[in-house]
Amino acid sequence: MAEEPEVLPSDDEGGGPVKSFLEHLEDLRWTLIRCVVAALLGIVLCLSAAKYIIAFLKWPLERAQMQQTSSEKYIAISLGTNLLTKIPVTTNSLQYGFGQGLGTSNVFYRFNTVNFGTNQVVVLEPDPTPPEAAREAMHVDLNVIGPAEAFTVAIQIAIYGGLTVSAPFLIFFIAQFILPALHSHEKKFLYRVSGFAIGLFLAGVAFCYLVMMVVTLSATVGFSEWLGLKSNFWKASEYISFMCWFMLGMGVSFELPLVLLTLVKIGILDAAKLSKFRAYWVVAGLTIAGFVTPDGNPLTMVLMFLPLHILYEASVIIAWHWDRKARKAALALERS
Repeated sequence: MAEEPEVLPSDDEGGGPVKSFLEHLEDLRWTLIRCVVAALLGIVLCLSAAKYIIAFLKWPLERAQMQQTSSEKYIAISLGTNLLTKIPVTTNSLQYGFGQGLGTSNVFYRFNTVNFGTNQVVVLEPDPTPPEAAREAMHVDLNVIGPAEAFTVAIQIAIYGGLTVSAPFLIFFIAQFILPALHSHEKKFLYRVSGFAIGLFLAGVAFCYLVMMVVTLSATVGFSEWLGLKSNFWKASEYISFMCWFMLGMGVSFELPLVLLTLVKIGILDAAKLSKFRAYWVVAGLTIAGFVTPDGNPLTMVLMFLPLHILYEASVIIAWHWDRKARKAALALERS
């Protein structure tokens, strides 16, 4: 009996032409070179735009300063559009000397020059239109300490920003190396998963940047003031590291539905198990939120846990939908 000829998979089904080990090694070498070049270009680009990236990272702090309220009354002194200092009203002599009529509001002064005969003198006068920084109840300045601190900040911006900017190109080059070895249905699944992963990661980063950081920074300053500590002098390098790691942690945490639904697809979990494990998830979710939030603030931890729990419930609903769809398909197959 003659043997049937072996049927080789087509390029579309089997993942492209077969290559030798050395050819795969050569492809890997060029993939690594492209990745390194893309990362270096991203680092150089972010280093040249470091000033604008720092302004972007400072936006949540500025929002927190505008929204945070304080019961402590103060006297603000400015020069032109620049805030010089804020003096807390802690003694009666200060309040009656400078803050007459302080009542429930703050008092604003500014330095100005007036003509006195043939001379000009500097006077301190009430400011009817104080700068925005003077009206902010929370005042925090980012500072560099020591001659090398500015270089540390620049390196942080270059590395964090460069890897972020070059990430799409890195993923593309790695995909070019891996995808030819996959079948067509595996490629479709990978494309779909990648799209959801990117969307969830960006949603987590946006939620952290627009909501979480404002609340966290306000609560951090409020807690410092409650302890009687000064909170208006922060190291720029620590703030940038705090921001980047917090947003990265939130982005990764938002991948929870992708992990759960992948486990459902491969049969490790199902809708019934997810519903049964809900109570355990609350403990696990709060633990994850406690690890991800850098400041350890309970309010921040709960605020982070809420969207994660919503994502968990959404995963349960999707798992139930898949299970119901599979049961309907099995029933229809039995009837046919």
